[in-house]
Amino acid sequence: MSKEIEIEFKSMLTQNGYEKLLHYYNVTNKQFVIQTNLYFDTADFQLKQRGMGLRIRYFSDTAEATLKIPQTVGLLEVTDRLSLDEVEQAINKDQFTPQATEILGQLRTFNISLSDLHLIGKLITKRAEFTIPEGKLALDESWYSDYHDFELELEVPDYNFNEGDFKQLLNKFELPYRKTKNKIARAVSAQQEKI
Repeated sequence: MSKEIEIEFKSMLTQNGYEKLLHYYNVTNKQFVIQTNLYFDTADFQLKQRGMGLRIRYFSDTAEATLKIPQTVGLLEVTDRLSLDEVEQAINKDQFTPQATEILGQLRTFNISLSDLHLIGKLITKRAEFTIPEGKLALDESWYSDYHDFELELEVPDYNFNEGDFKQLLNKFELPYRKTKNKIARAVSAQQEKI
């Protein structure tokens, strides 16, 4: 289990912008990791109403569940490790069923029942992540429903780093700032379009 504050900035990229950054930072195929994100909420979106998000993220051999809770600055991320069997159970039941004890404790403080949490979206990301002077940079290529997109995420350790600083980083590469919804919002919106 871990808890940490996440301060993150994002911008959508065109494929050309994405490839420009891969080239600039000399990203190799070995640096990419494939991750699958499963997103959960109640039928009446109690988490979304509180600005919260709940996901299971799994890789080929590891998995974790993360609950994101808004703070005055950034998000509190509460993460529990999961077994791949727990992930399989959640997928098969279409419901958040793992024994993520810290997350379940947090959900209880909001009176959200485990049995009410259902799978609401899925997104697969090919990610390259590395450290630059400003913080931890992630270059993402994602697939969800019928969509395919590219995104830059920058996680910073400094509360003083702001959107203006982020835009300066983008300007360095002649990339426009393209405000984006987070991955859960994009995946859920795309899923609802199919219904």
